[in-house]
Amino acid sequence: MNPPPAKAAETAEPAAAPVPTPPPAAATPDALPLAAQLQALQKAQAQLQTAAPSREQQDAGAGSPIKAALQRAFSLLGTPYRYGGSSPEAGFDCSGLVGYVFRTIGIDLPRVSRAMAREGTRIISRDALAEGDLVFFGRRGRIDHVGIYIGNGQFLHAPRSGRDVTVSSLTSGYWAQKYVEARRLMAGE
Repeated sequence: MNPPPAKAAETAEPAAAPVPTPPPAAATPDALPLAAQLQALQKAQAQLQTAAPSREQQDAGAGSPIKAALQRAFSLLGTPYRYGGSSPEAGFDCSGLVGYVFRTIGIDLPRVSRAMAREGTRIISRDALAEGDLVFFGRRGRIDHVGIYIGNGQFLHAPRSGRDVTVSSLTSGYWAQKYVEARRLMAGE
């Protein structure tokens, strides 16, 4: 004797759990809520402090101008973005931040990112980036943004109105797609 046929509900497989949708490709840490931004910044700083020093860092030593510039840049995390701003009191736009940081080590840069991109030595490969290099971004090859490379595929910058000075990834997401070139201002650093 054959068993009775199974009911449809008994043979149906259980429903799969909904698959979360990934964030859009343009999502960046600077588009996250403030608490998430702070967590990302703390993680970036911890990674930098625990990472083995690069050859450039070992050669430069503790008193290097680039190290001083990076320390100054990190002290400005959380400073509000302000179009045309070039001081901690007034806030910063991208080129105002970079110019301010490099003035603290005696390097005067042009005021706008496009002009900054003509300074120093061009770095051809992203793999050759070193801490303190300027990284430039834009659309269709026209530069409209600048930041300071801090190592580990990350850079510090003043992203846009409504955001504060922050750290973002150079290896994925919005800024990776907008990357145009990099420049090194100090030979041997």
